[in-house]
Amino acid sequence: MIQRLTEMNLPHFPLLNDKEMMQNLHAAKEGDTVARERLINCNLKLIFNLVQRFSHRGYEMEDLFQIGTIGLIKAIDKFDFSYGVKFSTYAVPMIIGEIRRFLRDDHPVKVPRSYKELVYKVNRARDELSATLGREATIGEIATNIGVDREDIVAALEAIQSPTSIYDTLYQDDSDPIFVLDQLSEDKGLDPSWLEKIALNEVLDKLSEREKRVLMMRFFEDKTQSQIASLLNLSQVQISRIERAALLRIRGLSQIKDSSSKDSTDLD
Repeated sequence: MIQRLTEMNLPHFPLLNDKEMMQNLHAAKEGDTVARERLINCNLKLIFNLVQRFSHRGYEMEDLFQIGTIGLIKAIDKFDFSYGVKFSTYAVPMIIGEIRRFLRDDHPVKVPRSYKELVYKVNRARDELSATLGREATIGEIATNIGVDREDIVAALEAIQSPTSIYDTLYQDDSDPIFVLDQLSEDKGLDPSWLEKIALNEVLDKLSEREKRVLMMRFFEDKTQSQIASLLNLSQVQISRIERAALLRIRGLSQIKDSSSKDSTDLD
């Protein structure tokens, strides 16, 4: 009997605090294979949690977990201490990007028939409701109209669209768009500790289009700074500065978010 990958049978290793993480990263950069192995093992839960959101794609979780591990290893190898951000801030988009690249390249993408049928119903209901309401229908209104859960609609739309960036819009919900990143943040099965430093919508709004584009190419298209510089007609030094500034801004805004949450908790 084949044992399926679950959190229960996932190897358990103690989590590293920030200081330990940096110490092991420095050691791994110097060729310490023990430190490198420790970094991989102590981040298995991070990979597992991120892989969960791709469970509906028709692939074995074990396969996606292996792909996610490749993304983690790339993050360990490419992490730059000058960014001044936590390793998890850097690793999360690298892991997601590696999985998305696999899904994108492994054609045809397996989309369940039930999702295709649901998207057909959603599109038909959206057109009818939009005509009646005189505006774009929301997911909530469509869900009520066709009698399905809002979450099922989002999952089906995501599977069909197969977005390749955390900045892609899955659907327009009321006055605000729903991004791929929103679905990651709203995943009930994702440990909040892993979400603290992942860019939120407020953070994305603060990034320039150039910063978003550079981060997307670095994390999701696995391009080097030199390759990006050539594509954007900029120097490698300029790309490095743009990338570092964007990551520092994410870090700063995340800290503000954390501080605000703490202040709110203290007042309760």
